[in-house]
Amino acid sequence: MTAPVPAPTRDPARTARRSLLVWLAACAAGGGLALLAAGREWAAFGTAGSPAGAGAGTLTGDDLVAWLTPAALAALAAVLAVLATRGIARRAVSAVVALLGVAVAAGAWDGTRDGTIAAAAAGHMTTAITSAGQVAVESRAWVWPVLAAAGGVVLALAGAAAVVLSTRWPGMSSKYERRSGRAASGGTAGVKDPGRAMWDAIDEGEDPTA
Repeated sequence: MTAPVPAPTRDPARTARRSLLVWLAACAAGGGLALLAAGREWAAFGTAGSPAGAGAGTLTGDDLVAWLTPAALAALAAVLAVLATRGIARRAVSAVVALLGVAVAAGAWDGTRDGTIAAAAAGHMTTAITSAGQVAVESRAWVWPVLAAAGGVVLALAGAAAVVLSTRWPGMSSKYERRSGRAASGGTAGVKDPGRAMWDAIDEGEDPTA
């Protein structure tokens, strides 16, 4: 009768690293999606009562919502800060990622409002053109605001998840400390006094002449 094969044990450190990599990929996707959408054309406008084509133009997400790209960039910077911090500081930075994701999603929604589009369009038109008639929204490209909002939601959810899970993740600081510690011990061993090494060996019960 063969002995039962023991079930493989899960490595917590490996699981934590895998979780961190998945989180980083999600944050990169969310932030990249928001940045991509912010630079695209969200709306086209014209002036009611003016000649055809007079005062017509387009508006990008950044034209409509000034904080859209800065919020996405700040969220990505906070993601890197999560790796460089520990404990309560890491949780606080994770919460900042979540809040910036909410700001991106809110900006995407605000960029679809008629009032926001009209105000941004008026700012891109000359006084002579706006005096000819009211600014009118001619068309919207809904795909970009939706994608920007999706990127913001991903960042918000990722930040909220990091508040709970980030204490288990490794960080750049821990890796640096381990490497610097090994380098320091190696460097000390290389310049160690031979006489001191002999006395240390005696203290540890070893034969220094062996």
